[in-house]
Amino acid sequence: MNRGFRVLRTNIWANVGLQLAALVAAVLITSAILLIAGAPPLRAFAEIARGIGGSVGNVSNVLVAWVPLLLASSGVLITFAAGLWNIGVEGQIVLGAVLTTGVLRTLQHTDLPPALILVAAVVAGALGGALWASLAGLLKTFGGVNEIFGGLGLNFVATALTLWLIFGPWKRPGVGSMSGTEPFPESLWLPTVGRLRLSMWSLLLGIVVAAAVYVLLERTHVGLRLRAVGANSRAAFLLGVPTWQYGLLAFLMCGGIAGLAGAVQVTGVYHRLIPSISSGYGFLGLLVAMLIRYRAVWVTPIALFFAALNIGSIQLPIVLKLDSTLSGVLQGSLVLFVLVIEGARQRYLRRLSGAASGGGS
Repeated sequence: MNRGFRVLRTNIWANVGLQLAALVAAVLITSAILLIAGAPPLRAFAEIARGIGGSVGNVSNVLVAWVPLLLASSGVLITFAAGLWNIGVEGQIVLGAVLTTGVLRTLQHTDLPPALILVAAVVAGALGGALWASLAGLLKTFGGVNEIFGGLGLNFVATALTLWLIFGPWKRPGVGSMSGTEPFPESLWLPTVGRLRLSMWSLLLGIVVAAAVYVLLERTHVGLRLRAVGANSRAAFLLGVPTWQYGLLAFLMCGGIAGLAGAVQVTGVYHRLIPSISSGYGFLGLLVAMLIRYRAVWVTPIALFFAALNIGSIQLPIVLKLDSTLSGVLQGSLVLFVLVIEGARQRYLRRLSGAASGGGS
């Protein structure tokens, strides 16, 4: 028994050590790139930290970026649980934003209360994302199209649709501008905290959805079946689980949550539809999900870490004349090293487990 406990404790420390090794490796690679670019790494990292917590406004901006990223990351966890790569989450955010904008444009001149219009717009955003995700699911289920290719194709369609609307039917009066559609009146904005950009309503929405996804995947019968389908769809089918139905359900739930992220971008951040309304949160959400190895309990802090990197890196071009996309280098290398080290970790832990079972109690 004591030997088994020692092995378990060793497993925990090995897991933590390997994760820290991945972080150190990512920082070293980013530091090398900074040196090649002629910038001192320590100062660059200090400027990123300053951009994150240098003022109340910076902290607020981190939370503003955190909400849509948290929603996107939580959504893709559902499809990952079902063994599906929902690369189309980016387009689902965009369609959520498009339908949100459409409802706001339709209802803004009516006598309905602004709160009711906002609720209708957010619900429409969720439906838009779910609808777009269902297309990828239907293509996979009934058309035999891999969800990766179907999702990527639908991402391009969503982007093209957005540009057509901004420069066509929804263009600003007398001008076609990349700045987006006509801004909505402030009565149709999500209320913010003082003069900050942060809306407590969007923050609450993100936290509630993340908690709901955790409960769904870890504490419900539906979550168990989704994970069973993802682990072995044939075995799940033989045990009576309707596999393709649960695959479609995963797409619908993920798309609905992604659509909420698009709705938040319109009602709480930009207050209009812009060409890059998704801000890359769909693809970044995929990285977050891979980094936490699809465990919902970690999605909240890791998404916050990535959002902070995005906001903090804005300081780099301002102070050091560097491209802010260096934060993307850090994020991507971090995920890459985690995935590489994960293979080594699994082999090491399997060896320890084998030693424990062979050594007796």
